[in-house]
Amino acid sequence: MSNTYQKTVLDNGIRIVTEKIPSRTASAGIWVNVGARDEQPHNNGSAHFVEHMLFKGTASRTAQEIAQEFDTLGGMSNAFTSGETTSYYATVLDDQVERLVGLLGDIFQHSLFAEEEVVREREVVLQEISMVEDTPDDRIHELFTGNLWGPHPLGYTVLGPREIVAGLDSAGLREYMRREYTPERIIIAASGNVEHERFCHLWEKQLGGMSGSNKGVGRQPPAVLAPVRKLYKKKLEQAHLVLGTYGLPLVAPERYALYLLHVLLGGNMSSRLFQEVREKAGLAYSIYSYLSSFTDSGYLGVYLGVDPAVVNKALALVAREIKGLRQSKVSKSKLAGAKDYAKAGIFLSAENMESRMTRIARNELTFGRYVPFDEVAAGFDQVRLEDISALAAQLFSRPLAATVLGPVKEKDMDWFPLDLE
Repeated sequence: MSNTYQKTVLDNGIRIVTEKIPSRTASAGIWVNVGARDEQPHNNGSAHFVEHMLFKGTASRTAQEIAQEFDTLGGMSNAFTSGETTSYYATVLDDQVERLVGLLGDIFQHSLFAEEEVVREREVVLQEISMVEDTPDDRIHELFTGNLWGPHPLGYTVLGPREIVAGLDSAGLREYMRREYTPERIIIAASGNVEHERFCHLWEKQLGGMSGSNKGVGRQPPAVLAPVRKLYKKKLEQAHLVLGTYGLPLVAPERYALYLLHVLLGGNMSSRLFQEVREKAGLAYSIYSYLSSFTDSGYLGVYLGVDPAVVNKALALVAREIKGLRQSKVSKSKLAGAKDYAKAGIFLSAENMESRMTRIARNELTFGRYVPFDEVAAGFDQVRLEDISALAAQLFSRPLAATVLGPVKEKDMDWFPLDLE
């Protein structure tokens, strides 16, 4: 869908990727190949805290002036931290791109990390941690991944433990950013009405002088652990459940089959889990499967919230549907529907400038190249029924891990269906 993609690598290793699309808007962002897995137990939460601090004042702008300038640009700005990535981005009118580059470049290079701002923002982050702890359908995922990955950094929470965050200070955050935000881990991406050469020139002026260690990303792949099944008692109206198993890395050749397997299992309203557990059995309002994939690993999870009295019935139903996939109980028409759903999502996202910017940045991070939309569509088209059953047999050859949060007693839990025997 695009033949206007261009890529430039600055002398210091920063990559700039753009996609010119006729529009009155442009979406641009800084993407850093750094996240919670690049932390240690003593500084878990640093990547996320750094992300917050980049909006809290530079040598030439106060925190309020930064907020006002983003608002004045008239578009939408945001930032996020994940397990492997941190991003700062905005969508603006095309005639505001130069101002946006100046603002992003300033906060990225010249943030002060003033101690009084760190103290103030620490309280904000601690409230964010409290908010997740008070939101069981968010907290359950943190508990599950912590059990799935064990002591490996992929098991860390992005926000960090309360006691660690309470001790993070200006010097430590500054050092974390200096050590991790190196040029070879930085990608600048833009989609929309952007002239590539002009855009590169603007960023060369902003970040061309940036230097770093060029040490690369020193990540260790996680070990495959025995499935953990754990109950966390909490006084709630519902029991929240996440079940899952190890999946595939982002770059796995079977990634198209994996996505279609997820769609068939619990990825939309016609999926097995939605139809059987919600529509026919009436056990859950919210039930879905999801994929969490990283550069060297991943997992497939299933979330559902149910009445505490039917936890075991729900577990057994989910296990039954997973076994059905493993036993090749997928029709040609169901697979064709999953392919149509997957391809529609890809092409519909192409209508959104922020989605396109995110896509080219992630493709550069993951594959080091532009991935055409038609290549993705062809990837889905090539998946066969036997590919789905072979992958299901591979992924579900081992018992499922499970985490339950809610007013349930351990003596009442029946984990046996999750052995998939």
